[in-house]
Amino acid sequence: MPKQALVSMTEPMLYILMALRDGPKCGIDIADIVSKRTNKRVTIGPATLYTLLGKFEDADYIVEIDKDQPGRKRTYAMTRKGVRAYAEEIRRLQACLKDAKEVESELAIEQGSEYSSDKARAERSKLMEEKYRNPGL
Repeated sequence: MPKQALVSMTEPMLYILMALRDGPKCGIDIADIVSKRTNKRVTIGPATLYTLLGKFEDADYIVEIDKDQPGRKRTYAMTRKGVRAYAEEIRRLQACLKDAKEVESELAIEQGSEYSSDKARAERSKLMEEKYRNPGL
C-alpha cells in the first residue's frame, strides 16, 4: 500500500499551519513565529520551510498570494482544506494525549495497589522490558 502524504504531521508541519492560522504570512515571518511560539524548541531552516510550504501547496493546504508583484516576499495563506487538515491533526493529537493520560492513570492505580512495593515495581519493569524485546509474550 503506498504511503499517503500528510496523513499525520511532523511538529514543524503543524507549527507552520499554526502560524498561518490567523492570516497570510511570508516564510521569514512563519519561521519567526514558530521559533517564538515554541521558545526555540522547534526551529525551521529555509530549506525545510520551503520544502514543507511546497508540499502544502501541492496538497492545496495553502496558496501563494499576490504572485504578480515583482521583488516582494512570497506570502502564503491557508485554504479551507488546510484549515480542515490542521483541525484534524489537532483532534488526532488530542486523542493521542487522551490515550496516554488513560494509560498513566491506569498505571497509577496499579502502582497504588498491587505494585506498591519497590520489589514489585522492579519486577513489573523487568517484565515490561522483556515484553518489548519479545512482543509475542
